[in-house]
Amino acid sequence: MKKKIERYYLEINSLKELKSSEIFSKEYSIKVVEPADFQLNKFFYKMVGKKHQWLDRLTWTDKQWVDYTSDKKIKTYILKKKNDLVGYFELILHKDQNEVEIAYLGLLQEFHNQKLGSYLLSSAIKNSFLEQPKRVWVHTCSLDHKNALKNYLSRGMKVFKKEFLLI
Repeated sequence: MKKKIERYYLEINSLKELKSSEIFSKEYSIKVVEPADFQLNKFFYKMVGKKHQWLDRLTWTDKQWVDYTSDKKIKTYILKKKNDLVGYFELILHKDQNEVEIAYLGLLQEFHNQKLGSYLLSSAIKNSFLEQPKRVWVHTCSLDHKNALKNYLSRGMKVFKKEFLLI
């Protein structure tokens, strides 16, 4: 039996449109991963994605992970609580289209339901606009966290495309 999946594409065209969410604890920090560390991307992809059927990269070799994360158009940011890993996001800079894609974004399970997803997304959007794109975009689907779409809309993103898939 096939399952119907809803996929939403969302965008934000200006930092002025962002309805930011902040964390008022100095315990949390977000930093870009420099130099690239494919193990962090691989860890978060597996741990965050296991509940949301992220499958496309599960077969990647270490070389594929290294090639991806070391590409200059990829930027990875890690959210930490003191020294503990909490969440991450990956940005893909599409310079030819003057856009930034939020490719992956998520929190480890034990940090859900603490308003950290709103903070993480706000940070992803802010860091995307440091590249001065004409827009920042993302796609989400009904397999993602139940609050994912609501979070994107609450931060000021708008749906520009919706599609249905059968898997």
